[in-house]
Amino acid sequence: MSLPDFLIAGVPKAGTTALHAALAGHPELFLPPVKEPKFFLSDGPPPTVGGPGDVQTYQEHVWRRADYEKLFAPAPPGTLKGEATPFYLYDLASHDRIRALVPDVKLIILLRDPVDRAHSNWTHLWVAGLEREADFLAACRAEESRKARQWAAFWHYIGLGLYGRQLRHLFQRFSRDQVLLLRYRDLKDAPAETLDRVCSFLEVRTGVLTAIPRENVNRHYVEDNGLNRVLRGLLRAGGGFGHHFPVPLRLAARGPLLTLLHRTKGNRPVTTPDERAALLPYFAEDIALLEEVTGESYDDWLSLDRHAKAEQSPQSR
Repeated sequence: MSLPDFLIAGVPKAGTTALHAALAGHPELFLPPVKEPKFFLSDGPPPTVGGPGDVQTYQEHVWRRADYEKLFAPAPPGTLKGEATPFYLYDLASHDRIRALVPDVKLIILLRDPVDRAHSNWTHLWVAGLEREADFLAACRAEESRKARQWAAFWHYIGLGLYGRQLRHLFQRFSRDQVLLLRYRDLKDAPAETLDRVCSFLEVRTGVLTAIPRENVNRHYVEDNGLNRVLRGLLRAGGGFGHHFPVPLRLAARGPLLTLLHRTKGNRPVTTPDERAALLPYFAEDIALLEEVTGESYDDWLSLDRHAKAEQSPQSR
């Protein structure tokens, strides 16, 4: 069977794409070019409803086992196989699916300050033209109604950051020595040392990987003005019915709209102190649970005056 030996299982907007790209350069590891196959997120075909762009994303799921195994078939003999789907930690049902199929798998989890992670998540969808809310906090307040309408997990700005309950569930199914917990800032501030930690965990040679590739770097600044509202409306409309058209046609129609939307270059906004103050109550109890479950301190995430740029980076995708 061609099944993974390790999974980069979480979390979105915490460096998983960059880690995937870095590990792909190790001669003893094999990661397929398809990032986020999302195989363990469903027992069969993915959903057919969701928010803007969700159905198109669902169409990209590798949900058939034969297709999933084909991803790893090209792996050279003797290499360890892995993939990165950062929603596995959040999707509690996926924990059982993973345990049932690959019970000895190793799991790599990257955690990021949940407020900054949520803000980066919102910014990603805003810049893509899919997020309707120009106000970050308003988008967070819309989360429950979006869940009720079966929008995909990537719209769950707050829910995705409740790591304590997610890890508690994971540790009930996998032993602690199967899980490597990293912090996003480790990958950003000490890439060589962090990559060595990953390689040691996977029991492959250390000292091979020293840098994190610049993945998903996006320097576009999207203002909330009249023209951009029209463009984002068109992109959201396309996200609602685009799945009825072939991918080349979708890309051909979407490309010029994104080019115009992304006409302005600039730094992305960072989380403000007021936004931190408004959102921290959603996470405080779970951060306490996270510390209890992991035995590690995350009290820096509870700071109201913490400068958000400490966890901002182009490599955060």
